[in-house]
Amino acid sequence: MADPVWTPTARQIADARITDFAAWLCRHQRADISVTTDYAALWRWSVEDVEQFWMAIWDYFDVGDRGTGPALAGDRMPEVHWFPEIELNYVEYLFRHSDPDRPAVVEVDEDTDTPRTLTFGELRTRVAALAQTLRNLGVDRGDRVVGYLPNTAETVTAFLATASLGAVWAACGQDYAPVGAAHRFAQLEPRVLVAATGYHYGGRHHDKRQAVEELRRLLPSVQRTLLVDRDTGLPDDPHYLSWSEATADASALLSTEPVPFDHPLWVVFSSGTTGQPKGLVHGHGGVLLEHLKALALHFDLAHTDRLFWYTTPSWMMWNFQLSALLLGASIVCYAGSPTHRHVDTIWRITAQTSTTVLGTSPGYVLACEKGACTPRDAHDLTMLRTVGVTGAPFPAASAHWIATHVGADIPAVSITGGTDVVTAFLGGAPTVATWPGQLSCPWLGVAVDAFDDTGAPVRDAVGELVVTAPLPSMPVVLWNDPDQRKYREAYFDTYPGVWRHGDWVTITTARGITVHGRSDATLNRNGIRIGSADIYDIVENLPEITEALVIGVERPDGSYWMPMFVVPAPGQMIDDEMKNRICHRLRSEASNRHVPDDIITAPGIPHTRTGKKLEVPIKRILLGHKPTDVADPATVDQFELLDWYAHHATSSTTT
Repeated sequence: MADPVWTPTARQIADARITDFAAWLCRHQRADISVTTDYAALWRWSVEDVEQFWMAIWDYFDVGDRGTGPALAGDRMPEVHWFPEIELNYVEYLFRHSDPDRPAVVEVDEDTDTPRTLTFGELRTRVAALAQTLRNLGVDRGDRVVGYLPNTAETVTAFLATASLGAVWAACGQDYAPVGAAHRFAQLEPRVLVAATGYHYGGRHHDKRQAVEELRRLLPSVQRTLLVDRDTGLPDDPHYLSWSEATADASALLSTEPVPFDHPLWVVFSSGTTGQPKGLVHGHGGVLLEHLKALALHFDLAHTDRLFWYTTPSWMMWNFQLSALLLGASIVCYAGSPTHRHVDTIWRITAQTSTTVLGTSPGYVLACEKGACTPRDAHDLTMLRTVGVTGAPFPAASAHWIATHVGADIPAVSITGGTDVVTAFLGGAPTVATWPGQLSCPWLGVAVDAFDDTGAPVRDAVGELVVTAPLPSMPVVLWNDPDQRKYREAYFDTYPGVWRHGDWVTITTARGITVHGRSDATLNRNGIRIGSADIYDIVENLPEITEALVIGVERPDGSYWMPMFVVPAPGQMIDDEMKNRICHRLRSEASNRHVPDDIITAPGIPHTRTGKKLEVPIKRILLGHKPTDVADPATVDQFELLDWYAHHATSSTTT
C-alpha cells in the first residue's frame, strides 16, 4: 500500500470549513456525529439521511427561509423534486453575500502582464445595467440567452445578468466553429446572442467577426446580438448592439427574479461527438446548494480565497469556478493558451494573481513533467494551498510530481464527476489524506457505489460507478425531452432508479477510489476488464511518448485485437527497442493483459473540444465505419486525424 502523498496537519483539520460544518451539526443536534473530524462518519450520515443533509447545507450557508415543506418529493429517481415549495435566485444569493469592495473577477490576457480586476460592486453595476438592456430587448423569465465568448469578465457578467431575470443561459467558447456552436444553441431557440469579435490565443489574435455573423444566420430565433469588442471594431449593422452601450447605465438597480428551486439556470451540453449534443438543464437551487457544498467544504474556499481553474465556457468547470463568487471569493479568467511562451504559463499566472486554489488537467501536469519545469523554484507560489485536477484519471506519477516540483505541503486533489451534474462525485476533502493514483473519498451527499452487471455492490474489483440517491444538481430535464425518454436511457435504464454514470471504478475496502476510464470504452482481455487509464498512466509517463490511445476491437471473426497508438515526443522514434520497453513497463507495472497486441506510431490523438480522447469513435473507425459517421467534425479538435485512422483501418487486417 502506497504512502499518502499529502496528509493534513492537526491544525489544518481544526481550521477546515468542513470541520466547522460538522461542529455546527452537533451544536444544533442535526446529526449524530461523535467525532467532528471523522470524515467517513460524516459522509455516511450525509447519504443515509439525504433530506436532512441538504436542509443542513441550506441552513449552514444561510440560503434563506425554506419554509416548512419537504426538502425532497418523490422516492425514486428520476421522479424526484427538491424543495418543491421554494423560490430563490442564484444571483440574489451571490450578491447578498458579497463585499462590494473586494475583488470578484481577475482577468489575465496573453498579451499583457497586468491583470484587470473587477470588484463585486463593479460587477453588480454591470450586471444590473446589462439585465436592464436584456429586459428592454424583451428577455423574460424562461427565455434563452446564449454566449459565443472566451473566458473573460464579460462572459461572467452576461451569465449573471441573464440568470437574474430568470432567463436561461448557455455558452460555448469561440474555438467552436459556428456550425458546432449552432448545433448546441439552435435547439434552445435563443432570443439574444452575446458574442465577442475575437480573442487572443497562442500568441495571435483570432478575429471572429465573420464567425459571429455566420452563427447569427444559423440562429433565426435571435433578435439581437450584443458584441463585445476590444480590438477589431463593430460592423455597421443595426442588428448589433455594442457591449459598452449595453452596460452603460450605471444607475440601473439590480432586481433579481425569484424562481422555483428547479427553474432552469443554464443549459450545458454533452460532447456531441456521435450525435446532436444533449442539452443538460440544471436548476437555480440545485446548483446553488451543490456548489456551496463543493467549494466551501471540499475545496475549503472562503471570501479571502482566489480560484483559478483553467477552463473555457464550453466546459462545465467554467460554471463550477464561477460559483466561487457565491462564497465571496474571487475568480481568475484566462482565455489564452496554457503553454504560451512556456509550458509553465499556468503556474506563472497562479503566482501573478496570488491564486490560492488552482485547477488544471492531468494532461497539463504531464506536459509540465515532460517540460522539466519546477514551478516552486521559478515562481512565488506561497499563496497556493491546493491544486485541483480533473478531466481524466490522474496518474500516481503526476501526484508525486506535484509534491516534488510544486510543494509537498500542497495537496493535488483529483476529482471526477461531469457535465451531467456540473460537479464531482468523488474527490478529496481538506481533512482527508491524498494517495497517489486514487481519489480520496466520495463527496458529501453523493451516495456513490460500484455495481457489477447484476446490480450488486462490489469492492476491491472493477464496477460501474453509480449513485443510489438523488443529488440536487442532477439535471432537472434534458432539453427537448418532454417524456424523459432520453434522460432515462442515458442514466437509469441499466439499473432502474439508480444513476449509472458510465465510468469504471474500483472502491477499495481499505481506502480510496480508482477511476479506470469510461465503461463504454472498456478493454476486455479474456473476460477481464481493463481500464484504458491504467495503461495511459504507465505509457504516457515515458519521456519518449507524448500521448497514447488504446482500443479494444471485437473482430467479426470473434477474435479480439487491442492496438495502442502512440505519438512520439519531438525527435523520438517508436522503433522495436522502444516498443519492447513499453511492453516491459506494462508487464512489470500492470500485467500481461495490459500489453497491447500492436504498438502503432500515430501523427496525433483526436479529442473532443473538452479534451476527452475519442476512444469509442476510433474503435468504430477500426471496425470499418467512416469518420463522418462516427463523429461530428465540429466537436473534434483535429478531425483530419480521423482520416489517418480510417486509412490505417483499410490498410490493415482489422476488418
